[in-house]
Amino acid sequence: MSNFQKTILKILGALTLGGIIWASYFDAGHIRTNISSQFANDSQTLIEKENFENLPSSRMTYGHFLEYLDMGWVTKVDFYDNGRRAIVETSSPELGNRPQRIRVEIPTGASSQLITKLRSGNVDFDAHSNTNKNAQQTVLRTFLLNIGLPLGTIGLILYLINSSRNNENDTNFNGPFGGGPFNLRRTKGGFKMDLQTGLGFDDVAGIEEAKEEFQEVVDFLKTPEKFTALGAKIPRGVLLVGPPGTGKTLLAKAIAGEANVPFMSISGSEFVEMFVGIGASRVRDAFKKAKKNAPCIIFIDEIDAVGRQRGAGVGGGNDEREQTLNQLLTEMDGFEGNTGIIVVAATNRVDTLDAALLRPGRFDRQITVNLPDLKGRVEILKIHARNKKLDTNVSLENIAQRTPGFSGADLENVLNEASILAARRNETIITTSDINKSIERIITGLEGNCLKDTRSKRLIAYHEIGHAITATLLKYHDPVEKVTVIPRGQAAGLTWFTPLEDQGLISRGQILARITGTLGGRVAEEVVFGNAEVTTGANNDIMQATSMARQMVTRYGMSKVGPMAFETQSSPVFINGMFSNSNNITSETAIKIDKAIQEIIAQCYEEAREIITNNRDGMDRLVQILMEKETIEGDEFRQILSEYTVLPDKTNYISYFNRKIEPQVI
Repeated sequence: MSNFQKTILKILGALTLGGIIWASYFDAGHIRTNISSQFANDSQTLIEKENFENLPSSRMTYGHFLEYLDMGWVTKVDFYDNGRRAIVETSSPELGNRPQRIRVEIPTGASSQLITKLRSGNVDFDAHSNTNKNAQQTVLRTFLLNIGLPLGTIGLILYLINSSRNNENDTNFNGPFGGGPFNLRRTKGGFKMDLQTGLGFDDVAGIEEAKEEFQEVVDFLKTPEKFTALGAKIPRGVLLVGPPGTGKTLLAKAIAGEANVPFMSISGSEFVEMFVGIGASRVRDAFKKAKKNAPCIIFIDEIDAVGRQRGAGVGGGNDEREQTLNQLLTEMDGFEGNTGIIVVAATNRVDTLDAALLRPGRFDRQITVNLPDLKGRVEILKIHARNKKLDTNVSLENIAQRTPGFSGADLENVLNEASILAARRNETIITTSDINKSIERIITGLEGNCLKDTRSKRLIAYHEIGHAITATLLKYHDPVEKVTVIPRGQAAGLTWFTPLEDQGLISRGQILARITGTLGGRVAEEVVFGNAEVTTGANNDIMQATSMARQMVTRYGMSKVGPMAFETQSSPVFINGMFSNSNNITSETAIKIDKAIQEIIAQCYEEAREIITNNRDGMDRLVQILMEKETIEGDEFRQILSEYTVLPDKTNYISYFNRKIEPQVI
C-alpha cells in the first residue's frame, strides 16, 4: 500500500471518528439546544409548533375554513412553512362558542389572497419562520450518518487490515490500537521460538527408551542426505504420550538442542480463540514461519486441546476447534518433500485424539514416556542435584527407593522443597532429614501440631498401629516405612509403606493383602474400644478397600463371578459423537458383582481381625511407644513386633505399587 493510500485511509478513519462523536452529540443535544435558543427568543412559537405538530386529527378543509371566515367564527390564524399550513382558532355556535384550534392546509398561491381577506375582516394573524433554523446542520448530519459514516468505517477497517499485513514479519507488532481483533490472527502471544535451546540428551534422564527412539530423528536433522540417499523418509510427526511431569517437553527441547536446529513451541489451547478462523490462521502462520527456518522442530504441548475427535460435540456441528484441527491436518500433509520440519506433540490423553491425526503421514510414531523406574529416578536426582549442596551422608539411591511412582518433575520438586526447608533453618547444606520432610510434605501436606495425651490421640495410635501390624504380618504386603500420630494435611495420623521393587504387575494375593491392611485400622478400633466407639477416621480406608475389591471383580476377573471385565480403565465422554455408555451389565450380573465385592471385603476384614486379636500384646506395647515418641521408624517397629511374633519373609515377592507412596490416613 502506498503512502498516499495510507494517508487517505487515515483521513477517512479520523473523519469517521469525528463524525461519530459529532453526530452522537448532535443527536443527543440538538433538541436541547434548539429549545433553549428558541425559548430565549420566542417561547410562544415553540409552544405553537408543538401544538401544531400534536394535532393531526383536528383538521379542516380550506373551503370549510373560508366559510368559517365569512361567518366571522375565526378569531386568529397562525401561518407556518411559508404560508403552506395554518393553525386556526375558531369559536362557532355549533360547539357552544367553545374555542377550538384546527389545522388547515393552505393551497399554493392562496396565502396572499387569504391575508387580504383576514385584514378586511379584522382577524388577527401571524406568520412564523421555518421550524428548523439549522438546515445546513441537518444536511451535514444526514450526509455523515448515511454516506460518510459507512465510507469512513470501511476505510478504517481496510487500514487496520493492511497495517496488520504490512507488519506480519514484526513479532512485536500490536497494531495501530495496541493489538485488536484484526491482529488475533497472529501467534505473537503463544508461539515461541528458540534458535538454541541449550539442552541435550545429557540433560534428560530416566527415559532412555524414548531417547533411543529419537536418536534417528536427530541424525536425520543433522545428516538428511544419509536417509534420502536410500529413499527413506523421516516421520513427519512424533507423538509423546505419558503422564504429566515425565519430561515430554524437556525431551523435545533436547532433540532440538542435540540437532542444533530452531525449536518452536506452542500450547494446543493457544490455537483456539473466540473468533472463528483465528486458530486456523495461527496454524498457517506457524508452519509458514517453520518453513522459513527449516530444518526445525515444531512442538505442540497438550495437543488434545485442539486435536480431539471431530464431531464429538453434543450438537454435532462444526466449531472453531475443528477448523483448527482441519488446518493442522492439511499443513502436516502439505509438506513438499523432506523440508526438515518435524512436528513433536505431547499429550496424556491419546485416547481422545482424532484418528486422522494419528494415521501414517502425520503422527507416524507414538513414543510412550513412562514414569521412571528406580534406576531412572537415581539418574534424574543426579541431574537435579548438580546445583544443590547436599550433605555427604545423603543417599540419592535411598531417596529414589522412597519415591516410587514419582515423575521427573516430582523429584525436582523434592530437592527444591528440601532446599527451602534448609534455608528456612539458616543451614548451608541439605540433610537427609530435609529431604525426608520434603517427600512427606509433597505427598500429605504440611505437618501440624501433635495432639495432647488424650483419648483421641490414643485412638489414633491404635488405628495406625492396626494398619502397621496387619500389613507387616501379611506376606504380600509392602513393608512399613514409618508410623506417626503427627497430623499432616487433613490426616490425623499416617502409616507409610515403601515398595521393595518397581514392578507394575499386581497379583491377587497382593491386592487382598492391601485390602486387609487398609481395614486394619478400623478393626483395631473395634477390637480395642468396642463397636460403639469406632470413628469416622476409617472413611478413606473403607473407600480404598471398596475400590480395590470392585476392580478385582469388574476389571481383573479375580472373583467368583469369573474372568470377565465389566469396566474399562478409562473412556472418553463422547465416542464418535455419541455419549458413551458403560452400563452394559444386566441387573442379575450387578447383583452378583455386589455380592462378590461384599465377600472380598468380609474375608479381608475377618483376616485383619484375626491378626489384631492374636497380637494384642505387641500392639499395646507399640501404641505405648508411639504415644511417647509420636513417630516410629519401620526398622524399629519390626524389631519390637518380632519380640512378640514371627515376621514373614518379604524379600522374594513382587511389589505391585508402581506409584507414589500412599500412606494410610485417619
